[in-house]
Amino acid sequence: MTIKVEKLSRTFGEIQAVKGIDLQVERGETFGFLGPNGAGKSTTIKMLCTLLHPSSGQAFINGYDIERDASRVRQSIGIVFQDPTLDEYLTAEQNLYYHCMVYHTPRKTRDTRIRDVLQLVGLDERRKDIVKTFSGGMKRRLEGARGLLHEPQTLFLDEPTVGLDPQTRRSVWEHVLRLRERTGLTIFMTTHYMEEAEYCDRIAIIDHGQIVALDTPAALKRMVGQDMVCLTTSVPERATAVL
Repeated sequence: MTIKVEKLSRTFGEIQAVKGIDLQVERGETFGFLGPNGAGKSTTIKMLCTLLHPSSGQAFINGYDIERDASRVRQSIGIVFQDPTLDEYLTAEQNLYYHCMVYHTPRKTRDTRIRDVLQLVGLDERRKDIVKTFSGGMKRRLEGARGLLHEPQTLFLDEPTVGLDPQTRRSVWEHVLRLRERTGLTIFMTTHYMEEAEYCDRIAIIDHGQIVALDTPAALKRMVGQDMVCLTTSVPERATAVL
């Protein structure tokens, strides 16, 4: 088991953002953590990544307690944050080289690791290019490459496709799934896009700080009914009149 969460809670003043949640994630699983904005997704992932102390409860990542073994947890995970954290005035290669130094990657293996992760996300040919010239999807893929540099056991993705158009979101997900196939990573990702749930082995849905459902995508779809078809048109008023 890669992730084990027991009665995990977080309170901010009088607001209880996360309310005693329980969940388990198996090794090699792609686990989706879904919910609307403000549901507690980012608070939960910050606690699991040791960026925020829980108010109560406990969690174990790759066998390490997030409170007592925080440094070992950090060494064993990769993170792609919701907000961009790349230096846009450096090249892709320079961004990754800096991250290697932060993680004390041995000098003799740095170049190899950088080349390997850039090839993994399909950016090797752009390694010498300034990040500012990259598209939104390319930047997210580079963030993913950075999260893999130190060969983590678990990769956390906090809303990795937020702000991207549907086509770019699909492209990012194609690369995420290839990463899992090639590396055997455990992936824990948050999102508020329901259609992205199809890419996950299992999904937990959180609302108002509580997990309200946890199952496979197929099982959850059976619970709520048939598929929903969403249409996006250039002239919504005209489409509404036709329907």
